[in-house]
Amino acid sequence: MKVLGPKKNFLSIEERYSSLEESTIAIVSAPYEYTVSYGGGARKGPKAIIEASAYVEFYDDETKRELCFDKGIATIKPIAFGKRVDRAALDVIEDQVEDLIVMGKFVVTLGGEHTISTAPISAHYRAYPNMSILHFDAHSDLRHEYQGSAWSHASFMARVSEFFPTDRITQVGIRALCIEEARFIRDNTINTFYASAIRKGLHGAEWQKAVVDTLSSDVYITFDVDHFCPSIMPSTGTPEPDGFLYSETLDVIRTVIASGRRIVGFDIVELAPVDGVTHPDITAARLVYKILNLAFQEPTEETPKKATKKVAKKATKKATKKATGAITA
Repeated sequence: MKVLGPKKNFLSIEERYSSLEESTIAIVSAPYEYTVSYGGGARKGPKAIIEASAYVEFYDDETKRELCFDKGIATIKPIAFGKRVDRAALDVIEDQVEDLIVMGKFVVTLGGEHTISTAPISAHYRAYPNMSILHFDAHSDLRHEYQGSAWSHASFMARVSEFFPTDRITQVGIRALCIEEARFIRDNTINTFYASAIRKGLHGAEWQKAVVDTLSSDVYITFDVDHFCPSIMPSTGTPEPDGFLYSETLDVIRTVIASGRRIVGFDIVELAPVDGVTHPDITAARLVYKILNLAFQEPTEETPKKATKKVAKKATKKATKKATGAITA
């Protein structure tokens, strides 16, 4: 598995802190874009995040450390999808993420459209069967299919719900969905924190704690940047008003860590960079590094335990068949 060198890797760090062998953290780039329905450009997201990261400071004042030097961050060469789309494209991502988990790496996946998140979620679920999903988004992404595709970015969580317990899915910031999705949320006990309910104070002043209380001890984060207010994140394919700001969002993740829960992996998706508008790129890059700093803050200092290759492979094949069968039935 090839890694990017100092001039092209995340944070632009030298080789001794970015080799795969010596790094605790691995970043997977999945520049996949096939089903976007409004604004395009998500395929350029991973590269824009990595390029902007060269201007992110190594030191984090909150955790008081330079995580990149303490743990090492390897940036894997971007995945080349060729003509592979839908399930075939996801298989490539899932294999790479799974291999890295088996190596004992903490994996961050950069997209790309939100479709890609199905793959790292699937791989992490095999390694951490008790995990829950913390989903930041403006959209619930629970349509059975959209514009004729069951693998649409608008359907990724519907695909996840076919192999993952729905009562362990928590969504934050949702403010755009169809009635069928609202019914699915209700009927399948998905923990959805609508933006309107948060703004009205229906979850209390400490709504972040209410979110975290729904999560299990191991947490996987999937983060669509359109969760943010378009004023700070205009560079995304489907922006929605009434979004969230950076600090109030991070307070959710801070509360996850303060509660003693562990972040086992995450993905950041749907950045669609705009020429001449750089602040969304640096915001996304800062978000990646900040979540990493929080994930490795006490009491979650230990890195994820290695999953055995045999168990992980067997579980992955089983889940893939189940998910594929559900779509094609």
